[in-house]
Amino acid sequence: MTLRISANKLAGLALSTAIVAACSTALEDPMAHADTAPQGAFIDLPQGRIHAVIQGQGPDLVMIHGANGNSRDFSFDLIARMADDFRVIAFDRPGFGFSDDFGGPDSPVVQADILRVAAATLGLEDPIVLGHSYGGAVALAWALRAPNDVAGLTLLAPASHPWPGELGIWYKLSASALGQHIVLPLISRFAPRGAVERSLEGVFAPDPVPEGYLDHLGLALTLRAEQLRLNASQIDSLKRHVDAMAGGYPALTMPIEVLHGTSDTTVGLQYHSARLEAEVESVTLTRLEGVGHMPHHAKPEEVVAAIHRLAARIAEARQD
Repeated sequence: MTLRISANKLAGLALSTAIVAACSTALEDPMAHADTAPQGAFIDLPQGRIHAVIQGQGPDLVMIHGANGNSRDFSFDLIARMADDFRVIAFDRPGFGFSDDFGGPDSPVVQADILRVAAATLGLEDPIVLGHSYGGAVALAWALRAPNDVAGLTLLAPASHPWPGELGIWYKLSASALGQHIVLPLISRFAPRGAVERSLEGVFAPDPVPEGYLDHLGLALTLRAEQLRLNASQIDSLKRHVDAMAGGYPALTMPIEVLHGTSDTTVGLQYHSARLEAEVESVTLTRLEGVGHMPHHAKPEEVVAAIHRLAARIAEARQD
């Protein structure tokens, strides 16, 4: 997911208190981990730890969350729907949730490499890899880096290709030195819950935010200053990374199921999933009419069906 907060309101809030903050001691992060606890296991790697929620039995199904999210986006509902038929492994990407930051990589390729090592440590073999939004770029990077070690991909509103135009002034500000060192730490400390709730409403629109979602996701986790900084850097650099990746997509041969809402205003279907469908022979694209950016919450049955459809395609391919 992309947890966005109104640029005008929060930039105004941040800048109006900047003088006070600049004269104070170093900004702390008092909300960090205040109302959440790890749900899963920690995987020790040489550069740090990756946190993963692991449930169920069966073929391996990896889940990779989107921008400024964590594995709780999936444990809210989707993991329980899949755990009877799969061993589900929902990772916190490096620097998000409870995973260490591994130096704060802004490249989907580097993140995919770290998660692949974590998956190998758990003994995963030929997993299905599911990615949402920014996590879709990481899932695609995983497949590009290790095409023989991925059974198939399920992509939900994936950010896959470069898009026309720029991201806008808020993203430029948040990735700048001013944003990284002043604005985002102020947002971390002072952003009211109501502003975050309105941001979520914009991400989910036109679909409703499920009751209890924000509390489950963890307000404290999503507003950590270090995570906000990393998220801003990753979003700011994403276009050039997917531009570099896109040339490799036509060579992907594993089965790929893509679901994308036609009313998604965060990741435009026409710039991303429609291009994947046109460029990759193994892609099956399901257009979800009137659905926004969070198909696994708005249409979970469709997502579950797509994962099972992918598993059937994988089994059929292995018999040939």
